[in-house]
Amino acid sequence: MTRWQQIARTSVGPDYARRYAERFRRLAERGDDVHGEATFVAGLVEPPARVLDAGCGTGRVAIRLAELGYDVVGVDVDASMLLEARDQAPELDWRVGDLAALDTGQLFDVVLVAGNTIPLLEPGTLGSAATHLAAQLDEGGLLVCGFGLDEAHLPGGCPVTTLAEVDAAFAAAGLAPVTRYASWDRAPYDGGGYVVTVDDRSATTRDTRA
Repeated sequence: MTRWQQIARTSVGPDYARRYAERFRRLAERGDDVHGEATFVAGLVEPPARVLDAGCGTGRVAIRLAELGYDVVGVDVDASMLLEARDQAPELDWRVGDLAALDTGQLFDVVLVAGNTIPLLEPGTLGSAATHLAAQLDEGGLLVCGFGLDEAHLPGGCPVTTLAEVDAAFAAAGLAPVTRYASWDRAPYDGGGYVVTVDDRSATTRDTRA
């Protein structure tokens, strides 16, 4: 059982995948904007750019990106979350995969890692995940990650992964920082408890894998 599955089962229950999907459906039904991540990506590249939703969960972001005209692949380590994604959008490309050993066989213009996927990685796998995520990027492609940096912005029981640790892992994977924000609506990063990082990849790391 992964770190994510242990935390989800403890905090939500064994049917966490269904309840997670239902939560966002209810938010959307009452008029809340649940598409911040997709809107952010749309501000970086135009459709039909290739986007990998790495840690896609129940598919909320990938489905919205597909609706906007992007060529999307969704990958998640949790098969139960992908069952919800496939139920909502069976026509899309959903794959079970561990980000620390990821090889999609494709290159993308954007790799998106949202939903606190970074701090929910298995212990000791941040470096390998960074390398494999970078390897999915075409030359000039962008790695976009959003994650909490303190307990207030993380699920209960999830340890903090510091921004310094992430920056170091990304640099070792050949990624260079472009910018960072405090939220998906592009508020300037002020050192607070949530960050959205944007990094790009140099040509020299294009074919590197761990």
